[in-house]
Amino acid sequence: MNTHRESSTTRANEIPIGGHLLRPAGFGPAASNNDCLILTHGAGASSNSLLLLALAEAFCAFGLTVLRFDLPFRQLRPHGPPPRGSAERDQQGLRAAVTSMRQQFSGRIFLGGHSYGGRQASILCASEPTLADRLLLLSYPLHPPQRPAEFRTAHFPNLKTPSLFIHGTRDGFGSIDEMTAALKLIPAQTELLPITSAGHELITKKNRNDLPKIVVEAFRSFAHDEEA
Repeated sequence: MNTHRESSTTRANEIPIGGHLLRPAGFGPAASNNDCLILTHGAGASSNSLLLLALAEAFCAFGLTVLRFDLPFRQLRPHGPPPRGSAERDQQGLRAAVTSMRQQFSGRIFLGGHSYGGRQASILCASEPTLADRLLLLSYPLHPPQRPAEFRTAHFPNLKTPSLFIHGTRDGFGSIDEMTAALKLIPAQTELLPITSAGHELITKKNRNDLPKIVVEAFRSFAHDEEA
């Protein structure tokens, strides 16, 4: 696919914005009226994860500008999970990325993330309802594996950003039934799209050709319904 790729190393409010900016074919650097999706990674991954690479290409093919964003903790260390106490700074990094994209693009700004990245995005939007136009939450980590009593939903009643959840039916961080019940806590519009036979990573050898298109079509429909 003919896309324009560049690294974003600008700073907003002293928080580094690192990652890869993909523009749709036919859109030069000056194009600013299309929608933008900021997509970030899980605790053990980076903006170069297989899932983010596949989804970014698919969304870009449908006309969105996509920023594959490395959270601040990942910019500081190339491997390993986020250190204790890094969540607040990671949320600041997401806010800085949204601010930067709003300065460059006049269209809607969507914020999405896989697992830890999606959780931080949702916590941020719960405290700042107008920050992003929509949320795309991939494999939301509802609770630690085999510890179903430790729900990570304290902020759900304050989340007013329309949110689409994509979740594998074999995800150890939360079953489809648990996710369905948890989403009732969110006052905004939500939808849950189960991915059959997928685990927490979502993308598998069997679905890697179909999954990106499924996610893009679901999110485009969700965004269109809200827009209407």
